[in-house]
Amino acid sequence: MESFLASFDAEPGYLDWASFGPLSPSVRAEAGADTELLGSGRRSSLDLVGEHVADARELLAGMLDAAPDQVVLQPSTTYGLMHAIYGVAGGLLVSRAEFPSLTVTAQRAADALGSLQVQWMDPEDGMVTPELVRASLTDDTRALAVSLVDFRTGYRADLTALRDVIGDRLLIVDAIQGFGVVDADYGAADVVCANGYKWLRAGRGTGFARFGERALERLAPVLSGFAGTDGDLPVDVVPLPSASARAFTVAWPDALAASRLAAALREIAEVGVSAIEGEVAGRARDVFFTADRYGIPVLTPREPTQHAGIVTLAPAPQDAAPLAASLANHGITVTVRSGLIRVAPHAGTGADSIRLLGDALAEFSAARVW
Repeated sequence: MESFLASFDAEPGYLDWASFGPLSPSVRAEAGADTELLGSGRRSSLDLVGEHVADARELLAGMLDAAPDQVVLQPSTTYGLMHAIYGVAGGLLVSRAEFPSLTVTAQRAADALGSLQVQWMDPEDGMVTPELVRASLTDDTRALAVSLVDFRTGYRADLTALRDVIGDRLLIVDAIQGFGVVDADYGAADVVCANGYKWLRAGRGTGFARFGERALERLAPVLSGFAGTDGDLPVDVVPLPSASARAFTVAWPDALAASRLAAALREIAEVGVSAIEGEVAGRARDVFFTADRYGIPVLTPREPTQHAGIVTLAPAPQDAAPLAASLANHGITVTVRSGLIRVAPHAGTGADSIRLLGDALAEFSAARVW
């Protein structure tokens, strides 16, 4: 853990890991070395870099409680979600408050295919709870699509409880805001999609998806490309899609992206997700404490099992802009959207960043007109 925490070398004040994770030193080193190998043009060098695809899939399988042939690499989380959602026939339950990767994909699939019907949920607080899902289920519901961690509120969905509620319907999970920092019950999900450019510190292009047995049986590989077949390049024939998760791919993966992802996953595997989760929870407590100290309302649930990394400040409408300005003036990087301020520390966020946050909130509080 000491070595892992020491690898966080972003400037003090960076509290925006839910938006982008600055690349770790090992990821940067791996990317540089592999770029040089690809510059040689030697077949042996190309093959060596290409081996990272299998490495990444095996590491992901270990973290997702899956077999390697159930895991495929994708350009992004949204690519994986599109593969899954376009393959649903029947009712798809999804909250209107979800990130657009889910809502837009669901509506586009319904408009394009006619075989999917979107069943919208409208949670008052934006949180998809087991109680909300239970009340929204119908006989036509075939799948539930949900974020592991809500991008606005930081609410962490209980995958085990959601599985109990929906029975044998499909559970499709957008895990980008929790993967690597949440020790979740991924075995409860049928499809898990995420990306390595946030909490994993692997950069963009490092998406992936896991399709379990039930998903492989029920989802049609609508967007399956030539890479989604078994065997060699399908020339002069058009074979059926693979029976494995490989069917849910369009083209061959980017080996350089896979090398960055594999490097990031090895770092996490050496420490353990549960240990990282504990560190992140500690940083979140620091943010809660600091916000409370200066009277800043918080939207994120306080129970540790109901949040992960993201702590969303919800100032009064007239206070949002001054508070955001104070944070920026003190060198704090956060995400400001729709009057909410999303603070997202990581395991390696140091005490200096929390002090800067406290200074910014103190200055704002002192200048506020009561």
